[in-house]
Amino acid sequence: MRKKNEEEKILDVNASMQGTLTFSDPVNLRINGKFQGKLNTKGILAIGEKAEVLADIIGEEIVIAGKVKGNIIAEKSVNILSSAFVEGDISTPALEIRQGAVFEGNIRMVGEKMGIKDLSRYLDIEENKIQEWVSEGKIPASREGDSWIFEKKIIDRWITNSGN
Repeated sequence: MRKKNEEEKILDVNASMQGTLTFSDPVNLRINGKFQGKLNTKGILAIGEKAEVLADIIGEEIVIAGKVKGNIIAEKSVNILSSAFVEGDISTPALEIRQGAVFEGNIRMVGEKMGIKDLSRYLDIEENKIQEWVSEGKIPASREGDSWIFEKKIIDRWITNSGN
């Protein structure tokens, strides 16, 4: 029953917008116009073929058919269709780039659990800074033997909530 309600929440944006869009509940968001700023979504984000997006994007499932310039962090997957032009770094556990798509940037395939080194690359922050945050209890972490372990979902939520 819940899944059906999520499917019914569709927001189709076919205009020029600027600013920050944040969705805390799952929404199927489709952008067909121009957007500049910051996107933080839950659910499926679809960037239409004629869309031009200049934004850093944090989301769950992201499908790109148009132009995107900005860094992308996806909790579940990124799918870049053949008509897409993407410029920016991508962090995701699953990525598909179709033949014909243009992609310029770096890709980080991130699993569900990370050590300090992986988290350092994922957040683009020095390892000693992460170690300092762990010592001060500023970042969510758990201990497995002698190592600190970070769960991607928890870290993504922490980033969103703390504005880090």
